[in-house]
Amino acid sequence: MIRTSRMVLACLSASAITLAAQPRPDFDLVIRGGMLIDGSGVKPVRADIGVRDGRIVRVGVIRNPKAAEAIDVTGLMVSPGFIDVHTHADDIAEHPRAENFVRMGVTAVVAGNCGSSAADIGESLATIKQTGVAVNYATLVGHNTVRRAVMGTVQRPPDAAELTKMRGLVWKAMADGAVGFSTGLQYIPGAYADIVEIITLAREAAAAGGLYASHMRNEGTEVEKAVDEAIRVGRSAGCPVQISHLKIDSPSRWGVSAKILEMIDAARASGVDVKADQYAYTAGSSGLGIRFPAWALEGGEAKIAERLNDPPTWARIKAEMKDLYTQRGFTDLAWAVVATYRPDPSLNGLSMKQVAAKLEGSDSADAQLEAARTMMLKGGASMVYHFMGEDDIARIMKHPMVSVASDSGVLTPGEGVPHPRGYGNNVRVLGLYVRERRVIPLEEAIRKMTSLPAQQFKFANRGLIKEGYAADLVVFDPVTVGDTATYDAPHAYATGIPYVIVNGVVVVRKGEHTGARPGEILTITKTGGTRNEERVGRVDRVIGRSAEGVSIWPSPIMRVGAELARRETVVRVGADLGRPEQQFVGATHREADRVG
Repeated sequence: MIRTSRMVLACLSASAITLAAQPRPDFDLVIRGGMLIDGSGVKPVRADIGVRDGRIVRVGVIRNPKAAEAIDVTGLMVSPGFIDVHTHADDIAEHPRAENFVRMGVTAVVAGNCGSSAADIGESLATIKQTGVAVNYATLVGHNTVRRAVMGTVQRPPDAAELTKMRGLVWKAMADGAVGFSTGLQYIPGAYADIVEIITLAREAAAAGGLYASHMRNEGTEVEKAVDEAIRVGRSAGCPVQISHLKIDSPSRWGVSAKILEMIDAARASGVDVKADQYAYTAGSSGLGIRFPAWALEGGEAKIAERLNDPPTWARIKAEMKDLYTQRGFTDLAWAVVATYRPDPSLNGLSMKQVAAKLEGSDSADAQLEAARTMMLKGGASMVYHFMGEDDIARIMKHPMVSVASDSGVLTPGEGVPHPRGYGNNVRVLGLYVRERRVIPLEEAIRKMTSLPAQQFKFANRGLIKEGYAADLVVFDPVTVGDTATYDAPHAYATGIPYVIVNGVVVVRKGEHTGARPGEILTITKTGGTRNEERVGRVDRVIGRSAEGVSIWPSPIMRVGAELARRETVVRVGADLGRPEQQFVGATHREADRVG
């Protein structure tokens, strides 16, 4: 018995020695036979890709590869993974497969857009890292989140102490790993902020190497003023500008995209790094509240209900709502469609004209406004808005500094009737706008999804098929790639994408999600500088902690000079905009435009 045991142990030891002596394959993964579009904008070339330890280590002809896995993609295209820099995937830890994104080729997302982000960026990133997600993840810090934490939803400028608190929050978020500062100036409470406040906070992000991403105050009737404000913030704060979901959302202004693109070009020529992103649909998506005047939404749900239930105040609100949609070229709210209304899911997918007929017994314009009031009193709704023109979409898409981004969150199949962009945006560009309409060449479309956003957001070693770069890759069929999601039936995955690789790990294989979660947290890489993570350990010595553990109040060292800092900021902003201090303190957006 003892002799037998010794023989077994000897055999096992010999096997272990033999296995240990076997050399590791040259590659973990080889992708062979495809046409490579490297993300730089150049024409495709035939080449193989060798991957090891999550990185691309060979691009070229690989003969007789020794690889753990080899995938033959003859007849298919291979590109860098798509980087979606405008998402609302802030809850990705709850939906770690991110299937609607990864199955349309997205390997990296940026959340925290439109002024809304996690309140504690460090905690949020730690949770995502611990959970593990299918795609790479980065986030901005949101202005609305910061302002609400300090001021609630009050409609006034911050005082010196409040502004200093907000500066501290933005600084802490950047130190914790945020890649920039975002605003949502059509949302509450961001709509109440003046340009001084925005520049002041954007400077905190700029000091950490971050950019300024803006959902502008207006995207139609006064879009030129809104673009000008975004450019002025970038110039004064000294940071790159990313104009979010660039569009013309008012039929009365269709065609003005040519003017705003000229404004972007002029700003770039003057030294302001302005870029934009776009989704490839004629409809947008937002909340129902965006259709109400901003003043009516101040103070929270109780105050909103009080105004909506007061007949004279509601009459004023309704008149302003009618005036707003009339200015945009509409006669009613029939262009607004319910995506998700939790109190009554039977309204999902109905236009406001249909909703009015169901709730009010009439589909008149007035009945539609009354139905909107009823829905707001019950918490509002997520909406899809049909208000853009194809000519503007094509013109914006052709601009070399506009990347492709979905403006979507992580979607759950069967939940509501959301905008189809969350399932089909990238592939819609490749199928409809490249293959069918020939609006832009294939290699340019890929550049807009890969190297362009990687450069703007300072994601090092991403966005190109290049040796030493992360192995984020998409394999697609140029003949069949496309979107199947529609406005009526949005829960449908993209077609024509058999493989998606994230950090060298296959996440989509033969068109199906593998369940893998190899995504990494992406942060700013500053040339010749330090990464954000290196600053984190020093922050809590400067920023105080609230009882809830959220950083909202700077240390005494920062408080001592609060008023001085405020005055210095306003003086500098006034100087940057060419006007004295007193003309900008507490100025509204319109006032700043008049004097600026």
